[in-house]
Amino acid sequence: MEESKMKEMDCVEVTVEKEKYTRDGVHQGMQGWICDSRNIDGSWLVNFPLCGEEDDIATIAVKEKDLKLIPAMHAAMNERIKAQFENSAEIQKRFVDKPDDLSGYLI
Repeated sequence: MEESKMKEMDCVEVTVEKEKYTRDGVHQGMQGWICDSRNIDGSWLVNFPLCGEEDDIATIAVKEKDLKLIPAMHAAMNERIKAQFENSAEIQKRFVDKPDDLSGYLI
């Protein structure tokens, strides 16, 4: 078996968009750090923080093949990506909650 190039405390970035990660709020491009020394079944336990005192996005197992090593982590990137998905979900919700009212439409 090939030796992993990753280890505990490494900074990593998610390289794919997968439903099993998005359920926990983790999206492609988000950055985190490996917070456990064990690689279990090809997965690392990764923490995805936000800036300052805010709660972390998640701490989840991520497949090594879905990660890339990065020199430094920037939690601000996670905040931008999280905001994009929250804004997208809000816009989508508005369309579902208020379908077009065509009652005043004249032909």
